[in-house]
Amino acid sequence: MEAFSDGVFAIAITLLVLDLHVPEVGDGSLAHALVRQWPADASYAVSFLTIGIIWINHHGLMRHIERCDRVLLSLNIFLLMMIAIVPYPTALISHYARTPNATAAALYYGAVMVTMALIFNALWHYAIRAGLLVQGADPRDVSGITRSYLIGPLLYGTATLLAFASSDASLVMYAAIAIFYLASATLWGRRAPA
Repeated sequence: MEAFSDGVFAIAITLLVLDLHVPEVGDGSLAHALVRQWPADASYAVSFLTIGIIWINHHGLMRHIERCDRVLLSLNIFLLMMIAIVPYPTALISHYARTPNATAAALYYGAVMVTMALIFNALWHYAIRAGLLVQGADPRDVSGITRSYLIGPLLYGTATLLAFASSDASLVMYAAIAIFYLASATLWGRRAPA
């Protein structure tokens, strides 16, 4: 399960770069053209970090899961389906962030992120209830992971709803979530919520 998942993560994270293009300069400067394409660069960075953090969390989750059954495999497939689609809403944001369609793009991106976080939580909770965790798993670790994962859907849901008021604020919050998760996973050695 982990090897297949790693392949999907690798492909999805690589596909993100396909939306980055060498800008047409025309009579202007390259620097000006690069600045104009900031939404593509920013959405790439945020989505790359988000997929990377989910990959880190997935590996952390697998350390605690001793065996799989068909339900767990199915939940993992749904999680991977959401990972695989991330390049699409990323492209929507990069193309529509500075247009009247920015709200729709931010809402679509958020819907994918909320769904992904909910499925990640479902996968973890199912593994606990089905007794699939490693023998002797520390109940404090299990409880800590469970609590930390609960914040993901709430944060992504807030960022998604924020798009109704301001698509720019919503996009900034998606970036802040990615940075928070990265800092949480690396600087403090904590498990970042999914």
